Amino acid sequence: MSQKHVLRRTTLKALAVVAALGFGFAAPQAMAQNKTVIRISTPAVPEDWHAKMWTVFKDTLEKSAPGEFDVQIHLNAALFKQGTEPAAMARGNLEMSAISAQDISKIVPEFSIFTAGYIIRDPDHQQKVFNGPIGEEVFKPVIQKMEVTPLATAYLGTRQVMLREDKNVTTPADLKGIKLRMPASKEWLFLGEALGATPTPLAFGEVYLALKTGTIDGQDNPLPSARAAKFYEVSKTVVMTSHLVDAIFLSYSTKAFNALKPEQQKKVKEAAQAAAKYNNENRIKDEKEIVDYFKSQGLKVVTPNVAEFRKVVQEKYQKSEMANNWPKGLLQRINDVK
Repeated sequence: MSQKHVLRRTTLKALAVVAALGFGFAAPQAMAQNKTVIRISTPAVPEDWHAKMWTVFKDTLEKSAPGEFDVQIHLNAALFKQGTEPAAMARGNLEMSAISAQDISKIVPEFSIFTAGYIIRDPDHQQKVFNGPIGEEVFKPVIQKMEVTPLATAYLGTRQVMLREDKNVTTPADLKGIKLRMPASKEWLFLGEALGATPTPLAFGEVYLALKTGTIDGQDNPLPSARAAKFYEVSKTVVMTSHLVDAIFLSYSTKAFNALKPEQQKKVKEAAQAAAKYNNENRIKDEKEIVDYFKSQGLKVVTPNVAEFRKVVQEKYQKSEMANNWPKGLLQRINDVK
């Protein structure tokens, strides 16, 4: 065989290999292009249940709709800064995130009722409210005005009061004169005042030293946050006021959600609800265990007259400017959910 023929055969073989490789790479790319991409942005850190729940969402969706979706999870606010996710979803630059009642109330003022104290009683009440007729009603303006569609409600935590001194607290009157650290916004300061305390704005990072030195008499936070910040080292009493049962809403860009087939929408919603359920169960379990942990550290845990706290705080809210935005009768309807 001539050198020319050998060269020709070698070239053809090489081209065949390249073609084979090309087709090999093209197939996965084609498959990827057929998948619906779901980009998820969250400020949650990997250890948080709010981060882990997104993996549950991804795994659940992969089981119910294998090969249909490409779920991309971005933690630590790596894709979008916290608070900017709703606008990104409305623009179509992001498919999913978990948004807060505070985020929503900026655009939908009537939703501010869910940022007030003693509106939601506990995690069970929270789920019944948002998964029932009230939830369907209050989410409609969110879908219309914000262009995001809430799919499930995740429990964020219940805020409790911790005091640096040993004190029995039964009603809001027992908190009179107590300098209670609150986040520095008018909404938070109003809540502190409604609880009967003297609200004191202070950055979270300054709370430990302020409790130690007596600059403040107490602070309010979900118990997991208080344990992480070691506030139990400079506190003697935990008052289980349960004054704010917070939530975040697993939401999908309405534009992107409407582009899905009805069966896909159903599977996405079911996956979101599975993720929220996973988060809720684990967070509730954590909070119960933390109470025992604080007791083991020598703290006194007091359960006050929560019904009296709720009555006093709700009366103050109803007389405030904030309540002007609340739909008539909605507070009573929320209270009536059992």
